[in-house]
Amino acid sequence: MNSSTATTASAAKRLPTLVILALLACYFIWGSTYLAIQVALNSFPPFFQMGGRFLVAGSLLMAWAVWRAPRGRMKTALPTKRQWINAWVVGALMLGGGMGLTATASVHIGSGLIAACVAVVPMMIAAWGLMWGRRPTTGEGAGMALGAIGVLMLMQGSSFSASPASMACILAATMAWSLGSVLSTTRLPLADGASGFASEMLCGGAVLMAVSLALGEQPVWPPQPSAVAAWLYLVSLGSLIGFSAYMYLLRHATPALASSYAFVNPLIALLLGSALAGEHLTAGEWSACAVILTAVLVIFLSRRTR
Repeated sequence: MNSSTATTASAAKRLPTLVILALLACYFIWGSTYLAIQVALNSFPPFFQMGGRFLVAGSLLMAWAVWRAPRGRMKTALPTKRQWINAWVVGALMLGGGMGLTATASVHIGSGLIAACVAVVPMMIAAWGLMWGRRPTTGEGAGMALGAIGVLMLMQGSSFSASPASMACILAATMAWSLGSVLSTTRLPLADGASGFASEMLCGGAVLMAVSLALGEQPVWPPQPSAVAAWLYLVSLGSLIGFSAYMYLLRHATPALASSYAFVNPLIALLLGSALAGEHLTAGEWSACAVILTAVLVIFLSRRTR
């Protein structure tokens, strides 16, 4: 075994099992949700789709958190008043702004480009984090810079074209998502465990549904079976597993490692688009994907323990 392989194996060995599983969930499940969002849009408009998704997932997760609480301590499983207020703010930013605007942009932008744009999240999280004294290591900074180069290479490919308004939506979405991510671990902590994740989904889902009602969104009825299947996928894997995994990473991994999913998601989205939607990947796009994966490896090897 050479020194490079040994270093990689050593870094992987030091990572807790739950952190590794959470990373895999964010990498692969979230990479597939961009295509699922587009399929669900065939019957469910953006804010209605996202609002319903998080309200259902949040209700299920909160019910589970209360059910597993020790007898006589049910109230302690629920967030406090202050934690609910924090959940409203963080949920409005991450889900109301982040996911709502992402779904809006998905009406006119392909899933691959959406995922590529979201890859700026690690840099934005690092920028917001500087306001609260969080600084990435030299290695993490190098990995994020390399990831940004890979994303820029990816966006030069023939697969990407978008309207200015949609690009503005996805840029605002990434800013809101990254700010909410930082606040949830600095100024506005949520309740511990599943109830904290659930409270954010419930509050964010309520904000999304309020926007949907204000915009007069109307789902197509009866909905297409493929749209229903995609929406159920978003509720179960995308929200209950993927979103909970991300919130877990924010608490148990460095910001750079937690947000490294944003570099892998474009690759997964492109591969799914190529396999399921007949999208063609050029040699340049494959090269960009290789750069992105290298960036993730650099961040992985350069992580600092918390």
